[in-house]
Amino acid sequence: MGINVNFEGLKPFIREDEYTKIQPSVKMAHDLLLSGTGAGNDFIGWVDLPVNYDKEEFARIKQAAKKIQSNSEVLIVIGIGGSYLGGRAALDFIKGNNYNNKKHAGTPDIYFVGNSISSDYLSDILEMLGDRDFSINIISKSGTTTEPAIAFRIFKKLIEEKYGKEGAKERIFATTDKARGALKSLCDKEGYETFVITDDIGGRFSVLTPVGLLLMASAGIDIDKVMQGAADAREEYLNDDINKNVCLKYAATRQILARKGKETEILANYEPSLTMFGEWYKQLYAESEGKDQKGIFPVGANFSTDLHSIGQFIQDGNRNLFETVLWVKNAKNDIIIEEDPENIDGLNFVSGKSIQYVNSKAFAGTYLAHIDGGVPTIVIEIEKADEYSFGYLVYFFEKALAISGYIEGVNPFDQPGVEAYKKNMFALLGKPGYEDRKAELENRLKG
Repeated sequence: MGINVNFEGLKPFIREDEYTKIQPSVKMAHDLLLSGTGAGNDFIGWVDLPVNYDKEEFARIKQAAKKIQSNSEVLIVIGIGGSYLGGRAALDFIKGNNYNNKKHAGTPDIYFVGNSISSDYLSDILEMLGDRDFSINIISKSGTTTEPAIAFRIFKKLIEEKYGKEGAKERIFATTDKARGALKSLCDKEGYETFVITDDIGGRFSVLTPVGLLLMASAGIDIDKVMQGAADAREEYLNDDINKNVCLKYAATRQILARKGKETEILANYEPSLTMFGEWYKQLYAESEGKDQKGIFPVGANFSTDLHSIGQFIQDGNRNLFETVLWVKNAKNDIIIEEDPENIDGLNFVSGKSIQYVNSKAFAGTYLAHIDGGVPTIVIEIEKADEYSFGYLVYFFEKALAISGYIEGVNPFDQPGVEAYKKNMFALLGKPGYEDRKAELENRLKG
């Protein structure tokens, strides 16, 4: 099964005729995407990826994963942004966010580095790695992005010291450009096995490519089921009628609400294992729509936890937001609450009930309260947080984003603003070619 999208929580906020009015814009956006004639059309390889991926490379990914499982207790995954968030989201979504703390015979612990410039974080990972056998998956199209490049320097030196250059090349796997770049050149020189980041899929859309698939397979995730979920979603969402296509209706809903001043979207969940999915969603939507002084600001929330922190604001604060809730209907492992003879906590009224049942009532009660508080709410129901659902959900959000971006009137596939901080950082670090800018920025910092 795929997903079920419930729009009932929008009835007090959106009239049916508003969907009728936006339908031509939705059809136009859908036509631009599928015909490849819209802005950023060089980066829409993800659209048909679930049925058009490299089967030979897919088989090599499985073989590489088996090799990692056979000789490594730890897999170090090095990447940032789209090279990190999707794979991390998949691992937590399917295996749980305590994966490294659970018994999982036959698969390695997976540590993520290169996603920050924190010395303390990196030191912690080195300490946790200790003297265990490990492999590296470095994910970078160029090989020169600051955060992963620093981490790779450190772990490349460590793995070569531990196994020698010949041994290290059997344990370093690079996901990079097919033909060019510093990392590709190094791989050719050293003999590392490589997987391809294709030119027609941007980083934030790359989770269903080798960028995400190698770590998934290494963790024992069935990547065939992941791709099947995405393929079924692709087929399901080909219709351009928003009354028959919930993916397009979700995209249209976002734009209708934005025009009513709802400029913030909260992606909420009731499972800690979906926290990183929210982080992936934030990059996908912020980097795609946040340009030309436009865009809906995406934030993540983890309920019921965050109901005890930001819940007050959601209920009674500025009414510039709407909510999309990811609700997993079936727990992988449910627990029954037993009766306590003393009933000190006063919870015997839920004895005999499952924790999932209690969570479902927290969800239902919050859903009704937020609607009453003026928060338009969309619910995306997932049968179970497994491989199939992950692939399906990824495709749903990717396609909805593309349609929403085209309706908004932006190119959803570029990110011109991302480079601004990098230029300043390079100048302040003294990178050759930035000398003039360095003096200017230092003077500004001095006030």
